[in-house]
Amino acid sequence: MEIAGNVALVTGGASGLGEATARRLHVAGADVVLADVNDTGGRAVAADLGDEDRFVHCDVTSETDVAAAVDNAARRGRLAILVHCGGGGTAGRTVSRAGTPHDLDVFRRVVELNLVGSFNMLRLTAAAMAKNEPDAGGERGACVLTASIAGYEGQIGQVAYGSAKAGVIGMTIIAARDLAAMGVRVNTIAPGTIATPPMMMVPEAHREVFAGNVPFPKRLGQPDEYAALAEHMVENGYLNGEVIRLDGAVRFQPK
Repeated sequence: MEIAGNVALVTGGASGLGEATARRLHVAGADVVLADVNDTGGRAVAADLGDEDRFVHCDVTSETDVAAAVDNAARRGRLAILVHCGGGGTAGRTVSRAGTPHDLDVFRRVVELNLVGSFNMLRLTAAAMAKNEPDAGGERGACVLTASIAGYEGQIGQVAYGSAKAGVIGMTIIAARDLAAMGVRVNTIAPGTIATPPMMMVPEAHREVFAGNVPFPKRLGQPDEYAALAEHMVENGYLNGEVIRLDGAVRFQPK
């Protein structure tokens, strides 16, 4: 699908993976709308892209917020691209060493943000895309979700985050099949250790350990490498229902 001339809705667009993706799609000719709960960062990125109005405050777990973000994007033109980067997590064992069970509300919140939020963005954006006229390839839209390699082999303490991201991985092929009749594709990126702002807050010695565990190249991934893959997923019309690991061949050990 052509990027130029279409509207792209990018969640988590205030920083990290989302910001890198928004900037790359903007350069490729998309009219980008940024959605994030970080108003200050989101407006700064939007202004840097030439239009502060392209930012919209959005909690991805809120039906009202997501519907407003989708409407904002659709008013700008043909909303045909979604890249969903919004998410986050917290650490906690199923049962702590002190014998305390994982806080159930914390588990619910992490699943709500990462899994339910992904589905909320996908369902409402895809519904808007279904109204598009198909392009020459029969496409009405392309959606890219974000999982994590923690969804395959989560480490100790990642039970909530890993479970939620495993749900995103499992949702991908089902959603792609659900939306096939509408001409909307769905793919997912499962990043490994990427140099996002939260990662860069980790002490340098710990970051060096993460980088050293990557078989090749022995470094952290860069947000623009995620963005480049997201861009390809949008453009490659035969790529559908796929989850691609972006991790330098690393496989998480238990801890």
